[in-house]
Amino acid sequence: MTGNISLNEKGKMTGSDISFVFPMFNESLNIEETLQKTSELAREICDSYEIVVADDASTDASAEIVGRLASRDERIKLIRLEKNTKFGGALREGLKAASKDIVLYTDADFPAKVEDVKRALTLLDGADVVTAYSLVLKDESVKRIIMSKVYNFLVQFLFGLNIRDINSGLKIYKRKALEGLRLRSKSPFIDVEIFAELAKRDCRIREYGLVFDLRTRGASNISKPSIVAQTFWDMLVYKFSG
Repeated sequence: MTGNISLNEKGKMTGSDISFVFPMFNESLNIEETLQKTSELAREICDSYEIVVADDASTDASAEIVGRLASRDERIKLIRLEKNTKFGGALREGLKAASKDIVLYTDADFPAKVEDVKRALTLLDGADVVTAYSLVLKDESVKRIIMSKVYNFLVQFLFGLNIRDINSGLKIYKRKALEGLRLRSKSPFIDVEIFAELAKRDCRIREYGLVFDLRTRGASNISKPSIVAQTFWDMLVYKFSG
């Protein structure tokens, strides 16, 4: 599944094109700036691209904002889910709609710096997946630290995945690695499901350390009790459903 991917002396990627995928829920304060930033980056580093926004039944103006921008730029695609899926369904639909050679998925507030995205892309040369991990604590609350440690321990113990930050906000795939995956998770556990399935295919995974920008607008929903509960349910279902 590997191929030759590099950035030339002008910083433009050679050999492949990119689908940028953003799962989105109530990101009206961030999404317009994110899409502008993504378009600028894409024009700088590749010749052909698309931006896929999978809206997880937002209750604010997020989808309307994306729809307005998509009406002006055919490279922006909006997918609207009728019911909220607690993240996993939105990511699944976004990845399914991606059509370019490389699929870059990140959070709707675009927490990675542009230079880190460029460096991470170069690591895809000779690999199937590049996944980022945070070099610093993203949340210093005792609750989040304990939850993260317990979750990562279970992921390693149950699935043998020794990845530093499996739910990090930046992942880059060769699309061929994702072909044929039948993903079921509705929660953020979908990241584990993807990596567990890729491990079965002996895909080569590289990790890249960076410092994510802290969210300054809007709110993350990943630690809501309903999403945490769905995450652990999806974990059990995936482990024991065969």
